[in-house]
Amino acid sequence: MDQIQRAYALLQDWKGSSYVHGLGVLDQVGALASQYGKRVLVVGNTTYLKPVTEAVVASLGKAGCTLAGSVVAPDAKPNAPREDVYRLETYILHTKPDCVVAVGGGSTIDACKCAIALAVLGEQITPEVDHYFGTGVVSEALKQTGLSMIPLVAVQTSASSGAHLTKYSNITDPVIGQKKLIVDMAVVPTSSVFDYSVTASMPLSVTIDGALDAIAHTFEVFCGAKGETYAKAQELAECAISLCAEYAKVLVSDPTNSKAREAIGLATDLGGYAIMIGGTSGAHLTSFSLVDVTGHGTACGIMNPYYAVFFSKAIEAQLKVVGKVFRTYGYSDEQIEDLEGRALGEAVAKAMIAYGKSINAPTTLGELKGFGEAHIQRALAAAKDPQLSMKLKNMPVPMESKDVDVYMEKILRSAQTGDLSLIKEM
Repeated sequence: MDQIQRAYALLQDWKGSSYVHGLGVLDQVGALASQYGKRVLVVGNTTYLKPVTEAVVASLGKAGCTLAGSVVAPDAKPNAPREDVYRLETYILHTKPDCVVAVGGGSTIDACKCAIALAVLGEQITPEVDHYFGTGVVSEALKQTGLSMIPLVAVQTSASSGAHLTKYSNITDPVIGQKKLIVDMAVVPTSSVFDYSVTASMPLSVTIDGALDAIAHTFEVFCGAKGETYAKAQELAECAISLCAEYAKVLVSDPTNSKAREAIGLATDLGGYAIMIGGTSGAHLTSFSLVDVTGHGTACGIMNPYYAVFFSKAIEAQLKVVGKVFRTYGYSDEQIEDLEGRALGEAVAKAMIAYGKSINAPTTLGELKGFGEAHIQRALAAAKDPQLSMKLKNMPVPMESKDVDVYMEKILRSAQTGDLSLIKEM
């Protein structure tokens, strides 16, 4: 079984009929959404994604659905700013749809997840979005009130975060440039559609960002995996990283290559699967403080080699698996299987950096336009935020707030310059 077939099999075992994905499947949105009622609020882009949004509306019409409010609600801006969440909540409250269809990338889908929670719970709990950040807060509020979420059909348009499959909603406070996170099974979309060919309508940089995010999701979860989740996390990481290692550079050379788009779409979906069985850690935590200078996947792609060195003594088995994949596709000539400890971590880090360079991605923080000392201080402060503490705890070498200034600052300085020797191990 090749890696593309392997990915389809893994996703079918996980999501079954609630997820429709592949090439040329956009016309199936109507059949999925009509299961939840006939009045549908569509949230989508009507400029550069206009043909996609119109195709979704046409599919809904063929299934006998009507547009709640008779309009398409404008989608969310990048990184799901909180004001877009409040705006979409207003659409939901005014149009009272049977279900919401979110057409877009991770930002639009995440904003819709959060907006539905606010629309349902705002009157009885609180209309302030900050209350719902953290783990399980939405589910607890639903239990307390006896209310139910409005069904959400997520129509993914970019190979990116896996938002259409997961329990995460990343929302940004643009004033301070900081992301915060809802982690809750209650916000998992009811059904999802991803036509991988649609990613051709997005800038190539978005798909490359997605490939880096797929690696980050599967790598970070695998590094933290234990017990019964270890074997599945390994399978997801091997498959997703192999797809990215083989096909991302194909897209750089030929953005119209449909097989490569299918492969990167599948890899990002496997990344979504991974974060449903385990948690991300250091690179994701840092990425939340870089929203104003780079994409999420790119931020994680920059940071993971440096965290790999920091974690190296605790994740030797995982590093040998991942290092072997990168070596197979020509990103390292090291004898990975013969290395251990920090030497192993540095070898895998160098392979990940070589991969990033092969797809024209930045591999240090210093390469990011607009990056400066304020971002390092923001990242260190965010790491001490109790609402993001799960990221510290998910690390293969868990940190506490008191460790952040001692160890994480060294990792950030290393990532800023590319000097692996700056990293101090616990």
